Amino acid sequence: MRRLRVYADTSVFGGCFDPEFRVASEAFFRQVRAGRFALVIAAVVLRELDSAPGHVQEMLAQLPKENVETIELSEEVRRLRGAYIEMRVLGPASVDDAEHVASASVAGVDLFLSWNFKHIVRFDKITGFQAVNMLCGYRPIAIHSPREVVEI
Repeated sequence: MRRLRVYADTSVFGGCFDPEFRVASEAFFRQVRAGRFALVIAAVVLRELDSAPGHVQEMLAQLPKENVETIELSEEVRRLRGAYIEMRVLGPASVDDAEHVASASVAGVDLFLSWNFKHIVRFDKITGFQAVNMLCGYRPIAIHSPREVVEI
């Protein structure tokens, strides 16, 4: 059976150290280590982790390399990121959030996980991302919180 390719934005890494999100975030990374999910991350995750505390950075370092795929920032990602801003799914100040979703969409992931309920995991934002994706020739993206996806 094919493993699900799951994009996790930086909030899922930090969620391991937040009492509200810890259980589901840790369960997700346990399931990545066990091979249930293939973790997909993008250049924007690596940039954000660079400025995160060391214990948050360690979450990525502890994962088996064969279970992690990294997406480079490409012109295709830049174009889709710009389309989200241009179509007002997100404002210009949320360019990194747009880059997360664009990277995952271009990579064709099965699921996108985030704890960002302000800019990403919200009904109006999800429908906006899906509409722009369809207009630009990409599949609608399935955006969820880790709680909706992991087995605890």
